[in-house]
Amino acid sequence: MMDINNGIIKTVASLAMKKNRDELGLFVAEGTKCVRDTWGHFSCKWLIATRAWYDQMGNSSHYDKIVFANKQQMGRMSQFSTASDVIAVYEIPAHEFSTDEVSSTLSIVLDNIQDPGNLGTIIRLADWFGINNIFAGKGTVDVYNHKVVQATMGAISRVKVHYTDIDDVLDMFPDMPVYGTFLDGENIYDATLGSRGFIVMGNEGRGISDKVARRVTKRLHIPAGKPAAEHSESLNVGIAAAITISEFARRK
Repeated sequence: MMDINNGIIKTVASLAMKKNRDELGLFVAEGTKCVRDTWGHFSCKWLIATRAWYDQMGNSSHYDKIVFANKQQMGRMSQFSTASDVIAVYEIPAHEFSTDEVSSTLSIVLDNIQDPGNLGTIIRLADWFGINNIFAGKGTVDVYNHKVVQATMGAISRVKVHYTDIDDVLDMFPDMPVYGTFLDGENIYDATLGSRGFIVMGNEGRGISDKVARRVTKRLHIPAGKPAAEHSESLNVGIAAAITISEFARRK
């Protein structure tokens, strides 16, 4: 146990920026539920909390990591408008993937997903439906952005997000089907869907890029329930991912 100092405060506050997370290899999980959901899944550098929080919520596993701070100090480190009573500072893990696992299961490919909430939702969906690997192309929001960490509701502990060039991943598995949703695709409810392959989800505003679209081998479409003139132009990518992934799961 120790009391906080200005050096720790500055370090934790700096983790709001991706470049600092990358340089230091650290990220934060903030709030009791988020800390509880992630504790034990990542290597913890500091567990920063008020003494009141520790007296109520603390346990023996926290003892070697606990750093005490008062409310004002918590506010200087918090990435929320209202500071919580606990912040865990974790080491960013070095994720790897098994080629055998990827070649025999479904994985998700993200083509420039930019909204933290959408990424968090997709990670939760992957966790719910048993998808272990997500491959994120350049331009996709950082999974260790605090808004993403919060939005995953603990799923970040179980789903691996790999940042890579999408072409490189698809080149590694040339025989794997690549699925993507388009306005001119085959009705997803009539299409033949497999139990292995890549499911591509595209950017919130532009959809799947032309470059990645050329790699799609099965174009799917989520049909609307009423004429085009009477419905929204498109679905939110998180909603589209939920419909698409659940349909694959239903076929199992």
